[in-house]
Amino acid sequence: METDEINPPHKGLKKGLYLFPTAFTAANILMGFLAVLYSIRGYQSVFTNPEIASTYFNYAGIFIGFAILFDTLDGRVARMTRTATEIGVQLDSLADVLTFGIAPIALIYSWGIGAVFTEQSSAHYLGVFLLFMYLMCGAFRLARFNLQATRPRVLLEGTPKIDKKNFVGLPIPPAAGLMASIVHFAPMPLSSYNGDYPRYYGVLMIILLGILGLLMVSTLRYTSFKTIGTGKTNIYVVLLVVALGMFIWLYSQYALLILSGFYVSHGIIWYVLSFLSPRRKEKPAESQV
Repeated sequence: METDEINPPHKGLKKGLYLFPTAFTAANILMGFLAVLYSIRGYQSVFTNPEIASTYFNYAGIFIGFAILFDTLDGRVARMTRTATEIGVQLDSLADVLTFGIAPIALIYSWGIGAVFTEQSSAHYLGVFLLFMYLMCGAFRLARFNLQATRPRVLLEGTPKIDKKNFVGLPIPPAAGLMASIVHFAPMPLSSYNGDYPRYYGVLMIILLGILGLLMVSTLRYTSFKTIGTGKTNIYVVLLVVALGMFIWLYSQYALLILSGFYVSHGIIWYVLSFLSPRRKEKPAESQV
């Protein structure tokens, strides 16, 4: 019959839509790849020409920033076009390990730790160890996220529903974004500063690495922003996004550092406020009624 030869409408178009999220993921991987290369190139010029090294480090930080943008878009595009797949989730996590795990530690080592501390010093060993721990904590955070993403399949077996408004633990992209924004704010290698400032700043970066690693494996809640733009469009949300975009475009060094620092710290602030809230103390009494 002729009806058997007719294909479903838009079959080819629907199939082509699956390429859009993958394209953003590929762009994410490309940004991480370039960030690693530019970090290596920058480290080669740290002691001979710090100004050239700062240019490479600045571009590496910018690449990580663009990777965060692409990482955000691939998920939103997949949800908007209803083309989310299991392989897409796994590919996105593998991309994040490179772009937000390996790329930022290559940048921080080249820009700060490796340029300031000698390889035989205890500070260098500690810095390398915390760089590795940051990478492991980020990989663990991604593995936990993938596990939580599969839970809706077993809701009938009693698994609690996933809170889509919040992340459990600090996501690895904002953690990498904070380190990249610091380098973008001050791209000159730490070794180029005078006096004891290089060692002081190097120690602060080592401490920051430890804090970010702990936040990623913690159970603190962080806003996901996944629900923004999914419902009825709010003119105030649009204006806020436009204002933030202009702020980043005009004052990227300050804007990115402020935004990334606020996001990383708001989970801690949120936890402290909820812990001190009187409603938290009233919940046990209400549950017994």
